[in-house]
Amino acid sequence: VQLQASGGGLAQTGGSLRLSCAASGRSFSNYAMAWFRQTPGKEREFVAAISWNGGTTIYADSVKGRFTISRDNTKNTVSLQMNSLKPEDTAVYYCAARFSKSPTVVGGDRYYSAWGQGTLVTVSS
Repeated sequence: VQLQASGGGLAQTGGSLRLSCAASGRSFSNYAMAWFRQTPGKEREFVAAISWNGGTTIYADSVKGRFTISRDNTKNTVSLQMNSLKPEDTAVYYCAARFSKSPTVVGGDRYYSAWGQGTLVTVSS
């Protein structure tokens, strides 16, 4: 599966952005999907993940209650709605795919085999 992330940009503190990730190639519904983020000099950080059918979602504590991950298997897309943005949310955001029909999802980046190119989110204070 090939992934293309979009939707990044500049937002003010307290604002919102919506990221999208379009998938092409193998059957999208065979994949659990996730979002990660990375800032210069830091390790890649898990943000959110969703199971193949959308039945299970998990979030990093730092974004819980502010971000929502969702997917549309008819359109081969996964989205990340980001509300109440903070300057510390500034990062390059990556979508990732893991071949899995399990109802559970995992947050470790080593479990995801396909990655998008990243989209930059900048939150100004």
